[in-house]
Amino acid sequence: MRAIVVGAGIGGLAATLSLRRAGCEVTLVEQAPRFTEIGAGIQLAPNATRVLRRLGLLDAVAARSVRPSRLSFRTWSDGGEICHYALGREAEDAFGAPYLQAHRADLHEALAAAVPPGSVRLNSVAVAIDQDDDSATVTTAAGERLEADLVVAADGVRSSARRWLFGPDEALFSGTAAYRALLPAERVADLDLPEYALWLGPGRHFVHYRVRRGELLNVVGVVGTDAARESWTARAEPEEQLRAFEGWDPRVRSLLGRTGTVLRYGIHTRAPLARWNLGRVTLLGDSAHAMVPFHAQGAAQALVDAAVLGDCLADTGPADVPEALDRYVGRRLTAATRVQAGSARAGEDYHLPDGPEADARNARLAAQAAENRFGPHAGAWGTDTFDERAS
Repeated sequence: MRAIVVGAGIGGLAATLSLRRAGCEVTLVEQAPRFTEIGAGIQLAPNATRVLRRLGLLDAVAARSVRPSRLSFRTWSDGGEICHYALGREAEDAFGAPYLQAHRADLHEALAAAVPPGSVRLNSVAVAIDQDDDSATVTTAAGERLEADLVVAADGVRSSARRWLFGPDEALFSGTAAYRALLPAERVADLDLPEYALWLGPGRHFVHYRVRRGELLNVVGVVGTDAARESWTARAEPEEQLRAFEGWDPRVRSLLGRTGTVLRYGIHTRAPLARWNLGRVTLLGDSAHAMVPFHAQGAAQALVDAAVLGDCLADTGPADVPEALDRYVGRRLTAATRVQAGSARAGEDYHLPDGPEADARNARLAAQAAENRFGPHAGAWGTDTFDERAS
């Protein structure tokens, strides 16, 4: 079985590794000329780390990560704790895999290192995907035509493949933008910060947690806004982040004042699709279900996509690829769409104005924590999303 994966982000790399485990010969096509360190913190819930374990990469990623013991929800003005959810050993015992917080580049590096260099075609821009009953073809900007039995399009929130398969369909601005920064953890050691906290306030929220063995603090402030450019590398204006969080708890303000370079980007999503596949071609990850990051499940859902795809292609012949892709989408579409919607609702909930609505939300969060010590978002962490028999 021959497969082509378009896009070498987290989803594309994981798909490549999962398809190789399933016995496929895989060519990975990536438009960038080289792999570079990009991004900041990323959260890997048990559904994500279970996939990493299957791929033989969990130990490598965990060695450069942090295992938080809990998530603390805080009020914006005085930092009072609304509730907390258990993570750490409790989550690992309950879900069979750890909860990790990592630098995105460390995860990407671990995935990329496991892919044989000869399978990767860097600096190759896919400009078309075609197919017939027997094969699928990717055409690159250099005029190459790469043929395989199936094509997996993991080309991100701005997916061209999605448009080629299903027609015009643009990324949607979520109405929120994020300030993000990484700074040495020792720089804020005097601030008495919770290890992992989510501070809720009117029209915005703020998150911080440690990555890279605890050496770095990842900082993300999300604000409601009318427009924002989508870019991982656009710098905020000097002290723009301080103005955005005027009046917040002094610890938040002090932290923001010590961040140095702060990047600002608009958060974009994609509308849910009724299907992700057509014939011998399928979408995976953000190209299929890009979501706001408020349940920290974007990368996790791409990793689970990859694991299920590998399951569905194992022991499948070339003639049966369309049916196998139907099974993959059948197992993943509803679950991923549910997580996508839940994450969007969380963003609305986090930004409620002070007063009765925020008071009711805080009471609800506390009640949910009392009922389920891992919180309602842990519904996506279950063990039934893919078959671990070969793990």
